[in-house]
Parts: sequence; structure tokens; C-alpha cells
Amino acid sequence: MSVPQQLRGESDFDQLPGNIPVSATIADIEEKKGFIDYYSFAIEVKTKGDSKYLIYRRYREFFNLHQILEFKYSPEDPEKPGPNTCILPSLPGECVSTDKCSCHTDRLLGLPIWFQLDEDLRMFFYQTDQDSQHQPRALRRLRPPTRKVKTVKPKMDLFSSPRAEAMFDFRGNGKAELNLKRGEVIFLLRRVNADWLEGTVNNQTGIFPESFVKIIKPLPESDSEGEGGGHTYSCLRCFFLTPSGVDTRDVCVQEDLTIEPKYKDLLSRMRNVFHKEDIALNYRDPEGDLIRILDDEDVLLMIKESRRQQGKVKRPVNQFPWELHATLASDFSVYNTEA
Repeated sequence: MSVPQQLRGESDFDQLPGNIPVSATIADIEEKKGFIDYYSFAIEVKTKGDSKYLIYRRYREFFNLHQILEFKYSPEDPEKPGPNTCILPSLPGECVSTDKCSCHTDRLLGLPIWFQLDEDLRMFFYQTDQDSQHQPRALRRLRPPTRKVKTVKPKMDLFSSPRAEAMFDFRGNGKAELNLKRGEVIFLLRRVNADWLEGTVNNQTGIFPESFVKIIKPLPESDSEGEGGGHTYSCLRCFFLTPSGVDTRDVCVQEDLTIEPKYKDLLSRMRNVFHKEDIALNYRDPEGDLIRILDDEDVLLMIKESRRQQGKVKRPVNQFPWELHATLASDFSVYNTEA
């Protein structure tokens, strides 16, 4: 893409299109429990035409944008910037500070007018379909100031609440999953799918497999259908293949079924789930052979292939259409073993 021409004269700002972002405020930070746990920044964007909308970006996306813009516009000699170059504001280290990130976006959008026409910058602040469908949770920074009001926590009627008793110990695979000890009583919040429930125990909220508990009082019908208004979980079926057998797990994450995860995020999660470092990721092609996954491109190929086969395999509505087959990285003997 050619470098945008500089706009000259007092009417530079007037020449900008109405949909150009002119300010961006970090409205809130949301913790996401996906294939890896990360923070998502909720950003309120205001355009030259006075429209406002929310977008959601990870720190990783801020970092990628900074690298692209630095490559395109940073001068070779900061002391002698040339035409169509500018000094970019420093990117804060990865943190969860709304003030530091808001300061960065303000400085970025305060650079010369011609810089704001950059396509990569505009696409970063553009509201995607996924952004528009995202339901904000808090938006603490956008709330008007209010008086502090002392709230009284209502007493919970323990005997009328939907609840279950843990029949076995259960160790969660991540922050999204509860740890249970035999005999503990879990207060049920909603059903995630046919096999998993969401509940609270010991002041912790998360999901757990129904097969580990005995239902004392079931959920109301609406919550049993997953309409309890909690987090939306999607489940990934994954296998660990060894010469001695197959270990099958369902990993539930707060991600949309359409997500295209990064290879390193999947690898990190599978190491966590199966407690193995020397691990390799694979998927099965339509012929049943295992195909090794080595990078993000291979992940996209796996997802693309699974979508082509989606109508041929019946799965629960909130289960990913693709499955992961993990093996020991040094073990090639299980490659053509059917799961």
C-alpha cells in the first residue's frame, strides 16, 4: 500500500471522512478464560462524524498494530524525521491498566492527520460484526459518578436452591473449571450442555462435569436449557493417544465456536490438560489419518477441513466442529491408531 499523501492547510481535519476514528477510550477490561486466559480491552471509539461504538481488542492486537506502524512510518534517525514519517507513542508493557492504554490510544489518534488515513490503523478501530454482537459486562470507565451505597447481601435459602453433592474429587483443567472434593455441596447456576453444569462452591464459580455429582435439587427448566444468563461456553473434544490407550477429555472455554485459535495457545492448553510437556498436536483427515499441526496455518487448515465435514458428523450445538489428537512429540507409533 502506498504511503498516504499529507493533507495541507487549515482544513486538514475537515477533509477527513466522517467514519475516521478521532478518539478511543478504554471503557473496561474483561478477563477471558479461553484456550489461554487473557484480558480483552473494551474500547469506546468516537468518529469524526460523532458516532460512537464499542470494539474489543487483546494486548496482542495492540502489539501487532504497533509493529506494523513502526515498520511503515518510524524514521531511520529519530533526530531527523523525514516526510511521511513520525515518532510513534511507546506501547505500554502488557498490563491491565486502563489509564496507560487509554493514554496510548489518545496519542496514536493525535498523530498527523495523514497518519489517521492509514488502512491498518482504521481497520484496528473498525467495529467488526463480532464486536457489535459482543455484550459488554461492566464498562466501569464509562459509568457516571455515583454515591457509595451500602448494600445488604440477601440471605440465601440453602434448602430451596438448586444444588448437587460431589460424589468424587474433581480437579479442574483451568480457571473456568471448579475443583471439587467428595461431599461438598455445589449450588447450581445453569446447565452448560448435556454433560456439564455451572455452579458455585467455596466462593468460587465455574463449570464441572455432571457425572461427578449427585443432583439434590435440579435446576428450573429454563436454566436447564442453558438460558441462565451466565458465560457462554464452547467445548472441545480432545484425545491423548498412547500405545497403551486413549485419554479423552472435553475442554470448555469462553470462546465462540467460530474462533480460529493460535497454535501456541492450543499447545499450551493441551500441555495443561494432559500434564505433559513433550506433546504434539494432530487432527484426523477424512481418511482417518493423523495430520501433524506445526503452526497457525495448520490450525486454519484443520478448521477449514472440519467445516467441510460438519454436516456428516453429529455433535452437540456448543461443541467445536474440530477435534484435537495429542501425542507425545517423540512417539510416531500411534499415528494411524484409530481413536
